[in-house]
Amino acid sequence: MPVIERTVDKSSDIYKLRHSLAHVMAQAVQKLHPGVKLGFGPPIDDGFYYDFLFPEGVSITDDDLKAIQKEMQRIVKEDQPFVQEELGFEAAVARLEEMGEPHKVEYCRELHEQKGFETIGFYTNGPFVDMCEGPHVENVRQIKPDCFKLHSLAGAYWRGDERNVQLTRIYAWAFEDKKTLKAHEQNVIQARKNDHRLLGTKLGIYHIAEEVGKGLPLWLPNGGAVRKELEKLAYEFEFADGYRFVSTPEITREGLYYTSGHLPLYQHSMFPPMEIHEEGEAAVGDGAGEDVAAGGGDGAAESGAGAGREGGRGGGVERYYLKPMNCPHHHLIYRAEKRSYRDLPFRISEYGKCYRFERAGTLQGLTRVRGMCMNDAHIYVTPEQLKDEFKAVMDLHKRYYAIFGFENYFLRLSKWDPDDPTKGEKYVDDPAGWDYTERVVQEALEEMGLEYTVEKGEAAFYGPKVDYEFRTVTGREFTATTNQLDFAVPSRFGLVYTDRDGEEKTPYCIHRAPLGTHERFIAILIEHYGGAFPTWLAPVQVRVIPVSEKVVDYAKKVEKLLRGKLVRAEVDDSNNTMGKKIRSGTTEKIPVLLVVGEEEAGENTVTVRRYGIEEQRTMPLERFEGELVEEIRERRDVRRG
Repeated sequence: MPVIERTVDKSSDIYKLRHSLAHVMAQAVQKLHPGVKLGFGPPIDDGFYYDFLFPEGVSITDDDLKAIQKEMQRIVKEDQPFVQEELGFEAAVARLEEMGEPHKVEYCRELHEQKGFETIGFYTNGPFVDMCEGPHVENVRQIKPDCFKLHSLAGAYWRGDERNVQLTRIYAWAFEDKKTLKAHEQNVIQARKNDHRLLGTKLGIYHIAEEVGKGLPLWLPNGGAVRKELEKLAYEFEFADGYRFVSTPEITREGLYYTSGHLPLYQHSMFPPMEIHEEGEAAVGDGAGEDVAAGGGDGAAESGAGAGREGGRGGGVERYYLKPMNCPHHHLIYRAEKRSYRDLPFRISEYGKCYRFERAGTLQGLTRVRGMCMNDAHIYVTPEQLKDEFKAVMDLHKRYYAIFGFENYFLRLSKWDPDDPTKGEKYVDDPAGWDYTERVVQEALEEMGLEYTVEKGEAAFYGPKVDYEFRTVTGREFTATTNQLDFAVPSRFGLVYTDRDGEEKTPYCIHRAPLGTHERFIAILIEHYGGAFPTWLAPVQVRVIPVSEKVVDYAKKVEKLLRGKLVRAEVDDSNNTMGKKIRSGTTEKIPVLLVVGEEEAGENTVTVRRYGIEEQRTMPLERFEGELVEEIRERRDVRRG
């Protein structure tokens, strides 16, 4: 089976080293900041972290990391063996309460009550004690004082739940020796030069304006060009695969989200409602509210024409929300006409704008925003079509990713967790539906020979999903694109089709976004290419550089010819020297620079300089035009061959 267990070898020396250093860091922080409370402190891919709750009025900054590291380096020179012991549950709780560690007490109770642990492990090194299963090095003296480095701080909610207290997370790198640590640090420094937040500004892709608001990017002309190319790519592929194209408004009446189930469960991630004061009969005319009421489903009775309105037929207040997702609108498009089994699969797609109220502290460049444009589609299918359509979406991902040359990602199959005590708040309570749809998705993945990880408890509330996980150059993992199976919401909207026997049946729905949102996907592309986009995707594809004023007219002739073929070409007719013009084009990572002088003008040729390729060629203009247009049409990256 191609299931990848994302586990680490806990018996490995590097795991023991990193795990032990996490304890050493906690010991150092406790000494420097008495009264600090502990969260979790696990090893990670390139080191470790630990979460701390500092006493009220105490906070730390990056400047404090040096002091903590210095104290850690002092500790690892001491004779502190790691000593393991096991305590019964009651004794373990008593010890943790005596230590004043409420988060550890909570987790200890969870291990006992939900996972059946009768004994709880502890490790002691010097004065430091922690609830822990190990393993560790035998003694802190085995740790070299120059093999680790504390490098950053972050906020982290306890157990990853925003309803819980926010802790301070300290990250560190750790390797076998100083040489390996330094090499890793240099790799990180180099990779961070490709950070989309840096390059996105430098290359004129996007801008965050304070006057507009946090997490609401403005797309500059260069970013707009990239967006249009992605939309063109999506249109061509989706058209060939039988999709139809729709468009939906960016606001909607409150009742729609009660029918879908997003209210009240998703309300914390939605912008506050707008209150619209209607007059007369306008509030009860044709519209989404009456349609939603007709759809039935949980919450439909409360969320029909009167939902979100105060004042009744004589006028009142209606509540409208900015759209956080497209699916409820697409469900209404499906329901707008009668459907037969002959109409299925029914595939509809749009690049839909959505708005989600992400916490200010989580916003990050383009990867975490409040306003986004999503490559969204919904596919309505019969049970017999379900697996094949799901596989077709996975194949669409594969074709897209081949174009971009993506390799550094993994697939995650997210399932529900039937043992989660809060599952009633997180998932549709239909064990049979979960069992069937999870089996279909897993069979699809295995029949395609795709490797994937499995995560319990990470499913959408309406069904299992397969997410494509990427890692930014700063090491943060996030979901870029997704393929989800919905067995619950269509019935809430009263979606039906007539089968071969004339009976009404409820379709399954596949939610898919293989190009994700423009915001997150373009962030990935910027970092993936280091800002040097292939020609087909580049904001400026060709810059023509005349060597003197004498050939500016010829340069503009070349520009006009190329733009007539829809090539994004421009002329640098500035007063800069030719050398500076070339350096400028290279700095801006323009894929093709055409140098033209009197010789080129006389012979109707161009001298071609390509970004990242040393060879420079002179060729007839007509030949260059033909080769370039074909390269763009085929979406080839000549740097990859």
